[in-house]
Amino acid sequence: IKLWRVSDGRLMETLTGHGVDVLSLAFSPDGTTLASGSGDYTIKLWGVSDGRLMRTLPGHGNNVWSVAFSPDGKTLASGSTDNTLKLWGVSDGRLMKTVTGHGDYVWSVAFSPDGKTLASGSYDKTIKLWRVSDGRLMKTLTGHGDWVRSVAFSPDGTTLASGSDDKTIKLWRVSD
Repeated sequence: IKLWRVSDGRLMETLTGHGVDVLSLAFSPDGTTLASGSGDYTIKLWGVSDGRLMRTLPGHGNNVWSVAFSPDGKTLASGSTDNTLKLWGVSDGRLMKTVTGHGDYVWSVAFSPDGKTLASGSYDKTIKLWRVSDGRLMKTLTGHGDWVRSVAFSPDGTTLASGSDDKTIKLWRVSD
C-alpha cells in the first residue's frame, strides 16, 4: 500500500504486511486510520500519520473484497468471497457480527450517511440493505443481469447507486 501526498504527489509511506493482493482500501472519516482488505483473508488497520500496523482482523474464510467505515468511524464493514459481511469494532478489533444472506460473493459494502443501513452488492446479482444495529435484512433489490460490483449511497442517503457487470448503473430510491 502506498500513501501519497496529494498536494505534490510525493510518496509518504509504503505499508507492507499483507501476504497477497490488497483488494480494497478505506480511510476512516477522521482520516487517521486506513483499512485494507486482502486476498490473505484479513483486514489490516493502519495509522495514517506513521504507517504503523495497528491491528489485523482475521475471520473471513476467503478474499476480503470491500471495506467501509461507518460515518462515526466506530465500525468497519467488510465483504468477502466467503459470501458474508462482517462488522468490526474499530477501537478494539472485535468481531461484532457476521451477516449472512447473499447466495454468493459479496463484492461491495457501503454505509448510509446516517450509519444505520449497510448496503452490499453481490455476485448473486442482488443488492441487500441491512440494519446495522442487529444485522437484520431490510430489503433485497433485484434487477441487475449480472454481478453487482459496487454500491454507493448519495450524501443525503435517499439514493443508492449500484454498478454491475451487466454494464449498467442503477439508481435506487432507498425509502421504497
